[in-house]
Amino acid sequence: MPTVHQLSRRDARRIAVRAQLLSADRPTDLLATVRHLTVLQIDPISAVAPSAELVVWSRLGSTTPPDALRDALETQDLVELRGMIRPIEDVALHRDDMAHWPGQGEVAEWQEDQLEWVMGNDVARLDVLDRLRSNGPLPATQLPSTFARAWVSSGWTNDKNLTQLLHLMVLRGEVAVAGRDGRHRVFDLAERVYPDVPVVPSREAGLIRDARRLLSLGIVRATGRDLPGGESVIVATGGERAVVEGLPGEWVVEPSLLGMPFSGRAALLSPFDRLLHDRRRMGELFEFDYQLEMYKPAAKRRWGYYALPILYGDRLIGKLDAKADRKAGVFCVDALHEDVPFSRTTATAVHREITDLARWLRLDLVLPD
Repeated sequence: MPTVHQLSRRDARRIAVRAQLLSADRPTDLLATVRHLTVLQIDPISAVAPSAELVVWSRLGSTTPPDALRDALETQDLVELRGMIRPIEDVALHRDDMAHWPGQGEVAEWQEDQLEWVMGNDVARLDVLDRLRSNGPLPATQLPSTFARAWVSSGWTNDKNLTQLLHLMVLRGEVAVAGRDGRHRVFDLAERVYPDVPVVPSREAGLIRDARRLLSLGIVRATGRDLPGGESVIVATGGERAVVEGLPGEWVVEPSLLGMPFSGRAALLSPFDRLLHDRRRMGELFEFDYQLEMYKPAAKRRWGYYALPILYGDRLIGKLDAKADRKAGVFCVDALHEDVPFSRTTATAVHREITDLARWLRLDLVLPD
């Protein structure tokens, strides 16, 4: 029978931290870092900095300028796909799924509905392709919007016809995000954005994505439901089984990370950092109480509008309530929430990271009185 590894929570946390490149041995190369992490989640809120840029800074520090990520997107070493920044070469792992959209084999009713809606708006789809072929790349505001059927939804996408069509055309592999003009996406024909390389068959691509996801996350639940939207937190194949002391059920662990020495450091994390994106795993392994509170009324917030979780070693130990006021040229720290009182060593390390973040943002640091 295969070995089932017996891990303490500390073992599991250290595997997760090391896998996410948040241990003391910092990476130094932007593209190599993104390739290892596999994805950077895009989020428009930039109370401190855009989330993807903040994730890069948490690993590389202020030696890598804030515009390095944007430069890599402009040169298309990185590409935006399905709400994530990815290495351009990883597109080959999704092209077969695009070619067989909305899915291979039996598909769900909602997938059939999406296909029917696209086919019902084929004139609009062809108009978009013709405009991009002649004039692309273009933002959505310069694309035709000739719809026979409206997009109906109970959520925010209701009647967002062009936005939804472009989203589905990206999934179909017809158009691609070619860059951004400020916060607005610019689209072009996929053939002019994606590299002309052999497509990896879907089954093989799934195995590769699973292996890379596990190497990036280190340890995940063996069974469970995926999170709605975004990139998967489930690994369907590969890895080795493990049991974490004090937690029910089995986990899947990346075997190359077992038994490695660990040296930690302080880090300030984006609320969308993959270390804590899976809130269930965060609670089980790190026993950390955290919610992103920007959608709550100010009076009901415990930690702040966009509080940054604080990592020290293999523990999540607090939250930093801060904001970047670019007009005033300052990075204001409103509060530093300590889940347990910081030792002098911990406080010094955390303050060093806060100072480094202000330096990276090119803002003057303002601390609370």
